[in-house]
Amino acid sequence: MTITSSYAANALHGGRIQAARRAFPSAPEPFVDLSTGINPVPYPLPSIPIDAFARLPEPESLDTLLAAAAQAYDVASTDMVVAAPGTQILINLLPLLFRATTVAVLSPTYNEHAACWRAGGAQVHEASDLADIGRAEIVVLCNPNNPDGRRYDRGAVQGLLAHQAAHDGWVVIDEAFADLEDAALGAASLLPHPRLLILRSFGKTYGLAGVRLGFLLAAAAHAERVRQALGPWAVSGPAITVGAAALQDSAWRARTRRHLADSTSRLDALLTQAGLRIIGGTHLFRLAEHPDAPALYRALGQAGILVRPFSDHPSWLRFGLPGHPTAWDRLADVLKAISER
Repeated sequence: MTITSSYAANALHGGRIQAARRAFPSAPEPFVDLSTGINPVPYPLPSIPIDAFARLPEPESLDTLLAAAAQAYDVASTDMVVAAPGTQILINLLPLLFRATTVAVLSPTYNEHAACWRAGGAQVHEASDLADIGRAEIVVLCNPNNPDGRRYDRGAVQGLLAHQAAHDGWVVIDEAFADLEDAALGAASLLPHPRLLILRSFGKTYGLAGVRLGFLLAAAAHAERVRQALGPWAVSGPAITVGAAALQDSAWRARTRRHLADSTSRLDALLTQAGLRIIGGTHLFRLAEHPDAPALYRALGQAGILVRPFSDHPSWLRFGLPGHPTAWDRLADVLKAISER
């Protein structure tokens, strides 16, 4: 069976609620959006002064944000941290600044990586594992990976860097979902390795994707190259205020990690009871397999619950975490009804 919904067939990303409403016009409202890997319980917004909206950001304010990011991500110097309006713009920008003819992307993964390197003129090989990367000039991997949660330990990353450095290659690591993992998973402590570029997301962990904030971590010379390409005032005043407060709040991250660990265990139990097999995931999403996933996707959509399908892996569905007791109850009721049919 194939996914027939025009929304599902064409959705490259989660979170398209308006398109879902068109695909499932009879679904009850409000939609429960489980199609993204964004924390459903956002960081509490700090007070944002009117000057953050009315004036261009002061360099000192940006310095505060960069210092908070360096501490949160275990980077030795703010010279190696670049703030950007979301990591997506960095994913688009890297192929223009670090030209390559051959790129290996550890797949399946976030589809924008391969798409952007192809748009930049590179021949992209979607590798199944590290043994399959060959001598690509640039290797891109997500750690932990989206959508299956695959992880690469420190030894694997160091081995990859050595492999790439031997033929003047590069490694790009997207750590969008690393904030809530064991600190040893992050590669920032390997900087200033001259062949390493790291991406860190803000909106996913803190549930504030609309703030549009992300970071590049790299050796100072490479960081400056990206900083110059972004230009002045790349990050808005409100984003600087929110980002600096949240990144300094290590206690909130610790509490959130514990809460999300409990939530993922609860979600795993619901999905398993409904006949799905858990393939993997992170603290922010779970990837599950079902022999009739397209029909399950449609049934959930008709019930006003949006999950993430995969046209190239039609037995897969990715589930984000419900954020409210009502959302949990709706998901549990729909899954129970489906499993009893």
